[in-house]
Amino acid sequence: MNTQLWPEFIKAVKQEVAPALGCTEPISLALASAIATRELGVTPERLVAKVSPNLMKNGMGVTVPGTGTVGLPIAAAVGALGGDPDAGLEVLKSLTPEIVAAGKAMLAAQQIHVGIADVANILYAEARVEAGDHWVRVCIADAHTQVVRIEKDGEVLFEAEAGGAEAEAAYNLAGAVARDVYDFATMAPFADIAFILESAKLNGALSSEGMGGQYGLHIGATLQRQIQNGLLSDDLLTRILIRSSAASDARMGGATLPAMSNSGSGNQGIAATMPVVVVAEHVKADDETLARALMLSHLMAVYVHGKLPKLSALCAVTTASMGAAAGIAWLLRGGYDAVSMAICSMVGDIAGIICDGASNSCAMKVSTSATAAYKAVLMALDHTRVTGNEGIVADEVDASIDNLCALACGSMVQTDRQIIEIMVQKNSC
Repeated sequence: MNTQLWPEFIKAVKQEVAPALGCTEPISLALASAIATRELGVTPERLVAKVSPNLMKNGMGVTVPGTGTVGLPIAAAVGALGGDPDAGLEVLKSLTPEIVAAGKAMLAAQQIHVGIADVANILYAEARVEAGDHWVRVCIADAHTQVVRIEKDGEVLFEAEAGGAEAEAAYNLAGAVARDVYDFATMAPFADIAFILESAKLNGALSSEGMGGQYGLHIGATLQRQIQNGLLSDDLLTRILIRSSAASDARMGGATLPAMSNSGSGNQGIAATMPVVVVAEHVKADDETLARALMLSHLMAVYVHGKLPKLSALCAVTTASMGAAAGIAWLLRGGYDAVSMAICSMVGDIAGIICDGASNSCAMKVSTSATAAYKAVLMALDHTRVTGNEGIVADEVDASIDNLCALACGSMVQTDRQIIEIMVQKNSC
């Protein structure tokens, strides 16, 4: 058992599992805008933003919390007019109706422009705010809250050191394998991991909010009605689907509640949290048992996502749900063998789900991935899995994960370009 990695695991989870209000790509631009306004010192009259193609993809179709409006322009506007530059991914937590109205007025007056940046960074957001002859430009790159450059009237106020973006992570998981993640989550002192229970609180509140049926595609509320109509059974799988979907409904539909995110994504955080919470309630788990299952889920999701680009054509809700499968398998007393079997089966099941931008339909992918996780666990408990003779799945779980991530880093790069082309063409018609 490699306990030397345990401090790094704690650092990783504390960095990658964090509260976020709204979809993190528009929020990243809102944060750049808020910081730029602070440096400008006055209310901006104009705002010009540029974002990477992948950030554009993930910001085109999602509702910005508290605004009732979709897209990057409103995120930039309200971020500049009323965002908290010190709040990170919760930059929009203090919006008022007056700020939202002023932001919409800027949009109507065509004072906000958002375009594509010609940059190599997969994740990039740049906001330039202007008032009179003065301007400030703030650039965020490679991580949703990582400021790499601030300029004011042509003077560089801040610039990250060369290589700083690549060194953003404050932890090092080199040499870690899935078994190390399992051993830490199941054996570390409870006091060291109890903080992960906050994910159940935040994402549980989002789920409850989504059950009202006012957000997004209201999938959770719709499925709940089908129980009453006799078209669904009120069983454990259905409860997993309903409560996971409802949380994503609320988040993508603009609810003003934070999600506990994972690897920079609220939906990944929901996918790693809610299925585990529902199963923990089913088995009447105490707080320590829930904390260990959640830590296993979230850390496994971080471990897998660390092998992926920050944004890609692979829907990372699927990999976060592999973490959920791990947590559920452990809760149902399957042990490490069941965890590894379930993850391998998921690689063989849902590896082909693409990310075509953040939108209300993300809740569909959350529900699909949660279903796959539970199905894979049930198979593992019956000592069956997708074998290493099938497709990209290998005999060993870490090799299976590496094969999946190799696709996302390789051939799916072209898939990503084509997805973005289709989305841009569709929205320019």
